[in-house]
Amino acid sequence: MADPASSRAQPSGATGVLVLADGTVVWGRGFGAAGSAVGEVCFNTAMTGYQEVMTDPSYAAQIVTFTFPHIGNVGANGEDIESRVEGAVGCVVREDVTEPSNFRSAERFAEWMARNGKIGLSGIDTRALTRRIRQSGAPNAVIAHAPDGRFDIPALVKRAAEWPGLEGMDLAIRVTREGGEQWAGGSWSLGKGYGRAAFDAKPHVVAIDYGAKDNIFRNLVKAGARVTVVPAKTSFDEVMALKPDGVFLSNGPGDPAATGEHAVPVIRALLDADVPLFGICLGHQMLALAAGAKTIKMHQGHRGANHPVQRVGEGWGETSGLVEITSMNHGFAVDAANLPDGVEQTHVSLFDGTNCGISIRGKKAFAVQYHPEASPGPQDSFYLFEKFVGGLGS
Repeated sequence: MADPASSRAQPSGATGVLVLADGTVVWGRGFGAAGSAVGEVCFNTAMTGYQEVMTDPSYAAQIVTFTFPHIGNVGANGEDIESRVEGAVGCVVREDVTEPSNFRSAERFAEWMARNGKIGLSGIDTRALTRRIRQSGAPNAVIAHAPDGRFDIPALVKRAAEWPGLEGMDLAIRVTREGGEQWAGGSWSLGKGYGRAAFDAKPHVVAIDYGAKDNIFRNLVKAGARVTVVPAKTSFDEVMALKPDGVFLSNGPGDPAATGEHAVPVIRALLDADVPLFGICLGHQMLALAAGAKTIKMHQGHRGANHPVQRVGEGWGETSGLVEITSMNHGFAVDAANLPDGVEQTHVSLFDGTNCGISIRGKKAFAVQYHPEASPGPQDSFYLFEKFVGGLGS
């Protein structure tokens, strides 16, 4: 940021602050929960879905900068959440949160943030902050809100500087569920809410929860599956005891290499047993690591609801080259330059050419880096659920 706020005294009325690890101090107006939290600052370019973003476990230990200036103007409700576990620790927005203007709103966004322990800052030059992330990478920082405007800035700088960052951090074990469960939720419809899953449906999908978004399970149900969700550290024998027709590998936060230490051996055993596999986001990275690929930390990551992805490689027939508009949320990527033999690239980002999909030759195993359940197209990518569920037992 060309004119860091650390060069200025605290402005009158400033009740919130973002303190970067390099000592940069960005003043704002706090809303939501009071207190402080540490995390990596990222940015999201989506114009809608802020409540889903804030409750996505993939954002654990992250502070989201929303590039769309008017966040909170449709309020919050009990249906537009993705998980009951930890999501983003806070958010940074341009305009103050106003009164909601949407018939589905049940409470103000600021009130919802406070009730869920999340810290917000408004009045921030989000363009400058986003430019800083694009140029220098995602920084570590502390976000803080004090209604009385009192802050110990040196202590906050020290806390931000000492936080180790996401590399090497296994956050999946922090956001996964404690025990297994039969997934009960179906698709949502206006005025009716979420439907119910059929517990006698076939085929049976066992979903490994590394920090899953609930709407993924609803889409598996919509595609015709019965879903059992299990914790991140469920063993191969425990998975097989459930007699799955296929196994789903969920999204989640943190460094995939760290999560892979306990996840990869299970996935390799599933591949050896020829169990059909489908992965999304972190699950995509887990499948790639199990097949011998590597993952890398991205400079700024991909987070938004307008990312173009192209189908590439063999096997797509007349749809080869088709472009999907996708929703993304990841700061790590599969290293496309060093894919091992037997791993085929199936999707690629048209923004920067990074890998967005793979399949394993000779196996019913594939994965994508984006979120097909997030309806960005809005239905560009639902075929992936149909492909997975439809291929089970065949």
